Amino acid sequence: MGMKGKIALGAVVGVVVIGVVSANAGDNGDGGTSGGTGKGSSASAEREAGGKKGTKDTDKAEDAEKKAAFAGDGDFQVGSDLKPGTYRTTGNSDGLCYWERAKDASGEMDSLLANDDVTGTGYVTVKATDKLFKSSDCNDWEAVDEKAKGSPAARISGDGGMFAVGADIAPGTYKSTGNTDDSCYWERTKDAEHGVESILANDNVNGTAVIRISASDAYFKTTGCKDWKKTG
Repeated sequence: MGMKGKIALGAVVGVVVIGVVSANAGDNGDGGTSGGTGKGSSASAEREAGGKKGTKDTDKAEDAEKKAAFAGDGDFQVGSDLKPGTYRTTGNSDGLCYWERAKDASGEMDSLLANDDVTGTGYVTVKATDKLFKSSDCNDWEAVDEKAKGSPAARISGDGGMFAVGADIAPGTYKSTGNTDDSCYWERTKDAEHGVESILANDNVNGTAVIRISASDAYFKTTGCKDWKKTG
């Protein structure tokens, strides 16, 4: 992994298998359409069709807001450089993309709220109470409409990063085979804040892995695994 300066809290969580942490871990949630995704792919954050039409100026403003993004390298003050919200970066390789949410600009370890090293696609929710967002060696970040619908796939790249459930991937039961040396890590989460409390369940896998992704899950993260195929 390509950690930058500080210990990646997300990476530390990835080593500790917490199993089932929430009663929601066994929720039902099969369904969705079938399809295929390539490595690091993600669904578009386009608005749902059939929405209300506004004025031309309003439409332009909404398009600008939808396309609003910030660079993959730099320190950004929340509220002035970027707005609170959920953002996505895609196409990152080898875990070299590093980001962190911080409560101040001291640069000290205790200012760290959450961080991660990203391979493939990464999502993160920046909160209004955050003060600073740092990003290093990442592809540019784009704003995400969390209510947007996509074309959920039934195949997941095993090293693709984070996938939004219901938009990028369909809920259901998935299998990954041929994993070695416990290098395959997966994680079901209820949000993209990346705190320990965000995790519903996770595991480090050697061999065959089977996981049920619930429709109530927000994201599924997978790193170092063989591709996942929907089996039910």
